[in-house]
Amino acid sequence: MFMRLARSVLIVAAAAFLASPVAAQMYEHPPRDNSEVRVSPNGLVAQTIGTAQFSISYSRPFVKGRKVFGELQPFGEVWRSGANEATTIVIPVDVTVEGQPLAAGVYALMTIPGEKEWSVIFNSQAKQWGAFKYDPAKDALVVKVDSQQAPHQEMLTYSFEDVTENSATIVLHWGTTAVPFHIQIAG
Repeated sequence: MFMRLARSVLIVAAAAFLASPVAAQMYEHPPRDNSEVRVSPNGLVAQTIGTAQFSISYSRPFVKGRKVFGELQPFGEVWRSGANEATTIVIPVDVTVEGQPLAAGVYALMTIPGEKEWSVIFNSQAKQWGAFKYDPAKDALVVKVDSQQAPHQEMLTYSFEDVTENSATIVLHWGTTAVPFHIQIAG
């Protein structure tokens, strides 16, 4: 129990460091000063599942009347799953994602949009600017999921839905597209 708690504390501390100004030096193209207003504002969503706190940190672009998937973000190309820095996800304990094992860690959450099927990628290079230096050799896990039609969402949003004591569905929602993927605490 103590080791599990210590591991969770270390992962949360790592996530806090990655969000710090010191970590900004790790980017090839560092983010702008946080005092500046961003066109795509920062977002953070967190959810406790069991005793572990999961979180997603991302930049929230607007639709602004554009066709998002298939045009602004082409089908079949890796996407940072947000704007600016790559979206990061903190997985504080070992889980399964869509039934596939994923070790606890901090990951870049990338996607490859498709017309119906998407790849959801957990890349071990958590801190990167966009997806310009995305390296598939650093993928810890890639799962395939189906996208869904959804009511219009002007700003990119991540949410934790159908939360239970050991699982949740994470949903990426932007424009009229929702992309859900299921996580479950291993064990």
